[in-house]
Amino acid sequence: MNGILFSFEGIDGSGKTTQVGLLADALRERGLVVNCLREPGGTALGEKVRSLLLEPSDEPPVPLAELLLFSAARAQIVQTRVLPALARGEVVILDRFYDATFAYQGFGRNLSLDAIVALEGIAAGIAPRRTWFLDVPLEVAATRRGGRGGGADRMEAEAEAFRQRVRDGYLERAKNSPERVQVVDASVPVAQIHGEILTDALQILGKAGSAS
Repeated sequence: MNGILFSFEGIDGSGKTTQVGLLADALRERGLVVNCLREPGGTALGEKVRSLLLEPSDEPPVPLAELLLFSAARAQIVQTRVLPALARGEVVILDRFYDATFAYQGFGRNLSLDAIVALEGIAAGIAPRRTWFLDVPLEVAATRRGGRGGGADRMEAEAEAFRQRVRDGYLERAKNSPERVQVVDASVPVAQIHGEILTDALQILGKAGSAS
């Protein structure tokens, strides 16, 4: 069987990182080799870019620089980690991928959506089999972020109006790509969310297996 690429998306505080871990554990229990990677990050270069993008700074990147930095980190992780794992027939789960750029830089920063879509093809060149967008009301996400402790990174420190635009961007992408992006109600209990996602993932993996 060829490898399968999954991705998780959501505003900060949606619970996606928790769900990434739960899905990975469940698939490993079933004997699958699973690679969990985060964006930006996942490579030595990507982690350095992550620091540039997320750490508070006296000279933060302007929106266009932000877009290009995210794309550079994405190209690195796709070429060095994602594609080799897929070629080995493994499962790759990404904690954010190019839909985040569409939502954060496209809707959040009001950059050109045409340019962003073009960069998706250049920097990624591959689409997840399924993307789960964990949708949660802004006030719920804010409460969850507040319970984490520690300081907010540069994206988390943005205003609620920014987060609303980002959420709108995710919903727009889901509307335009319904065959790939599944909107999941992330305000319900963690176990319920996981059960829905795991069922969907196993169905996809079963179909992939029968088709190989």
